[in-house]
Amino acid sequence: MQLTIDLTDRDVLVTGSANAARQAVRRYEAAGAIVYRLSTPDGAEGDGPLPERPFLVAAVDDGEPGWEPLLDRCREAGIPIAIEPAAGEPGRVTLVGGGPGALDLLTVGAVHALRDADVVFYDRLAPYQELVRLTSAKLVDVGKRPGHHKVAQCDIEKLMVDAALSGNNVVRLKGGDPYVFGRGGEEVAACAAAGVPVRVISGVTSAISVPAAAGIPVTHREVSHIFTVVSGHAPLTEKEHTHLAGLGGTIVVLMGIGTLPQLAAGLRRAGMDAGMPMAVVERGYRPGQRTTIAELGTIETAAAGCSNPAVLVIGEVVRVAEANRNHAEASAELSRLAASLLEA
Repeated sequence: MQLTIDLTDRDVLVTGSANAARQAVRRYEAAGAIVYRLSTPDGAEGDGPLPERPFLVAAVDDGEPGWEPLLDRCREAGIPIAIEPAAGEPGRVTLVGGGPGALDLLTVGAVHALRDADVVFYDRLAPYQELVRLTSAKLVDVGKRPGHHKVAQCDIEKLMVDAALSGNNVVRLKGGDPYVFGRGGEEVAACAAAGVPVRVISGVTSAISVPAAAGIPVTHREVSHIFTVVSGHAPLTEKEHTHLAGLGGTIVVLMGIGTLPQLAAGLRRAGMDAGMPMAVVERGYRPGQRTTIAELGTIETAAAGCSNPAVLVIGEVVRVAEANRNHAEASAELSRLAASLLEA
């Protein structure tokens, strides 16, 4: 059960060792509470004055014995107690896949990692607008846009490593999955070279989720049993066009608006039917999501006004989505007609 309580100007006593309680202290201060500290059950570490009767006691599970008598006295006095998890060990980095940008597509592991962070370096395609609800960590925008890198990749890696070596629990929040065109391998290598412990929490890749948001399955029985994911940042070679055209199945291109003309022309030269259905899904799971559907031979004109972030889908599965959509619209129209007849 989760409760939301207004703690503005309320006295909150946070118990537990300094390291274990550091994030709980930050969370309660961010909630507007007046935070007092008790690092040891006997108060021997000299945390300063304590409130006569706190509004709430936040008991951090620091693994040390001796806290129970104090908590029992609080219970007897009718003072509410919130059991808080201990902060994670500092000096490490966690790469977190943030999914396509929708808060409800964050994994449980991602939410836990954000809650446990001291500093978060985030990208523009991650669900950064919601971070203040998920973490009390320091937030640093290192996002990139096509043609403009706010912070260079080498500088991002240095920021992560330096923050961890300074004793912070660092989260690098990335859109999609860190290992799907997310340069996660490079960031892991940078941490390893600096001797910084690092782990990766996988995310929901936009290669699957964004087509799904538009009703397009990347595989479908008797239609496509294979799908290929391609980066659209740079034009493909003729050999790659030929390879893709010969594979069959579904082709998914991430961030491919800039190279769409070369891709469509290259696939046609490689023998792909100009009538092959193709979809451009812009801003998946975000306000203004839009899907443009055309054929390989006409997509350049149809998608002239499209922009990144976008996912391109090429294959017969696009027809599956269209058929499902038409069926749903027809069913809805029949339902409306039946309702109007009953009313008559």
